[in-house]
Amino acid sequence: MKILLVHNFYRQHGGESAVFEAERRMLEAAGHSVVSYTRDSKEIEDFGPWQRAALAPAAVWARDSHREIGELIAREAPDVAHFTNTFPLISPSAYYACRDARVPVVQSIHNYRLVCPAAMLWRDGSVCEECIDRSLLRSVQHACYHESRLTSAVLATALAIHRRCGTFTKLVDRYIALTEFARGKLVAGGIPPERISIKPNFIDPDPGVREGSGNYALFAGRLTLEKGVHTLLDAWKRIGADIPLRIAGDGPLREALARRIETEGIAGISLLGSLTNDTMMRELRGARVLVFPSEWYEGMPMTILEAFACGVPTVSARLGGMQEMIEDGRNGLLVAPGDAEGIAARVRWLFEYESEAAELGRAARADYEARYTAAANYTQLLDIYRQAIECGGGRAS
Repeated sequence: MKILLVHNFYRQHGGESAVFEAERRMLEAAGHSVVSYTRDSKEIEDFGPWQRAALAPAAVWARDSHREIGELIAREAPDVAHFTNTFPLISPSAYYACRDARVPVVQSIHNYRLVCPAAMLWRDGSVCEECIDRSLLRSVQHACYHESRLTSAVLATALAIHRRCGTFTKLVDRYIALTEFARGKLVAGGIPPERISIKPNFIDPDPGVREGSGNYALFAGRLTLEKGVHTLLDAWKRIGADIPLRIAGDGPLREALARRIETEGIAGISLLGSLTNDTMMRELRGARVLVFPSEWYEGMPMTILEAFACGVPTVSARLGGMQEMIEDGRNGLLVAPGDAEGIAARVRWLFEYESEAAELGRAARADYEARYTAAANYTQLLDIYRQAIECGGGRAS
């Protein structure tokens, strides 16, 4: 099968980009012919005034990406096109290039941009679903995207136009949601349920199971408000230096966290900064527990899957897709979002009861082997491609 993969990298490459690269490697290793079309948001840094002015209409229809994808399809004749992210430089115009060439379209969903202009269903420090329950205009009223009513209006308008044109309901043959939770939000936003398949992310290569029981807690992720990092520090004010916490990652709140740690005398915390993947895996294999206090509707965090693969249990907020990945008391532990005392209590328990913690880790590893390997994922992805080809009248090979 010949597959066209399409992705817009963000300025800071994250989980979506990691999945795009992993799926490309997996398909190539299986012998498929893979053609890629990518854009990078870093391109915007070199834009002149007129190009920046054109970003607003491009959110609705990116003429350059539409043309280039059409030309690529004409040269390569793919059997199916698989989109990971179209924002901001590709736009849904790319679906029309596929339609004109009768190439079926698969769209992976890693955030909530089809139902929320800010893509996160998060506002002012808490979950927000007003754009689903009421109107996209709520995002403009609240200036949800980059605290700007103007840019929020541009994105809300782009969504509204494509909804009216039937772009999302007619031109995408199959959607890939990571969890049933995400599928439910898409359906609430008007996506036909029969077009949505569930396929999780995966971890490849296998990082290997940890040796020993681990002697510290680990947080890994971007240092932003929605990741629950202040709740994490609140938890460690209760835990103290007896249980070391290592924080891997960087972000806009790093300096604020460092100040809190110093001024409030929060003991036992090390800020590691950004780590290479190999170093990150070593940190995971040395941890007793991964602490994941995120307070927004995460999709399917790669960090939790990496912990599963390493046989490390996770203490996570009971929210969004996390509560589908983690079964409380079997392969990890769940707490209410924002519950610093709950996090502290469960982390203490894992360090007090080593054998029980090890059992949670073994169950997490078993889940990885059953659900989150490349082999398991490949079978699901090919089945979705075949469904899209059947629906879209493409050319299977």
